[in-house]
This record gives sequence, structure tokens and C-alpha cells, in this order.
Amino acid sequence: MNTFHLTIQTVDGPAFEGEAQRLFCRTIDGDVAILAHHADYCTALGMGEARVTLEDGTVRKAACIGGMLTMLDNRCRLLATTWEWSEDIDPERAHAARDRAQALIEQGGLSNRELALASAKLQRALVRSSVAKK
Repeated sequence: MNTFHLTIQTVDGPAFEGEAQRLFCRTIDGDVAILAHHADYCTALGMGEARVTLEDGTVRKAACIGGMLTMLDNRCRLLATTWEWSEDIDPERAHAARDRAQALIEQGGLSNRELALASAKLQRALVRSSVAKK
């Protein structure tokens, strides 16, 4: 299988550097799969599950929350606001965050800004919960 060079970087430092067969992630326009020799491409990232198929065929999952993705000359660079590999996510903590955000929304009486913030926290917790290794 053909590969491409993939760099995943966060504000906390590098998350991955190496060869990959495939990158699947959520963009602001929908899901995208990047393969070797993909056309030059640049997009903003959304919030969702990401999957990296490594050179040996192993698939790793991660929660990806925002950022930018570029593909240029068979080199892909993903700059994520948040990138958490599934094995690094504590499922109980993610479920507790989900429950707190849901409770806040259900209690009502929130301003538009507070509701938007609580909804974003809920979405983030749902993504982290679904990606967490069980």
C-alpha cells in the first residue's frame, strides 16, 4: 500500500510523526479520507473521531477537536486544537463530563452564550466517550 508522511501536532506538542496509509477525520464540511498522493488540500477541522491507518495496517483512533489539515506534495500536516488517542482517554471521566453538560443544558435558564458553551462541552464529551477504548 502507498503511504504518505503524516505529522500531527497539538498546542501541547507532537502527537504523531511518521508514514501512514490513510487518515480519516471530520472537517467543517464533513468527513474526509486522505490517501497517498491526495490532491493538494487545506481545510479546517471539525469535532469528531479520527482514524490513522499506519504503515503496517494498524488503525489508531483519536478524538480530534478543531484545527487545520493540509496536504501538500504527499505530506499531510494536521494541527489540532485537541488530539487524544483512544488509549489516553479515561472513559469514566468522559462520561462524567457528558453527564455534567447534559444536566446543565436540561436545567435551563442559560443565556445564549452559556447554552452554546454547554453544547460545545457536551459535543466534546460525546466524541471523547465514543472514541475511548473500552
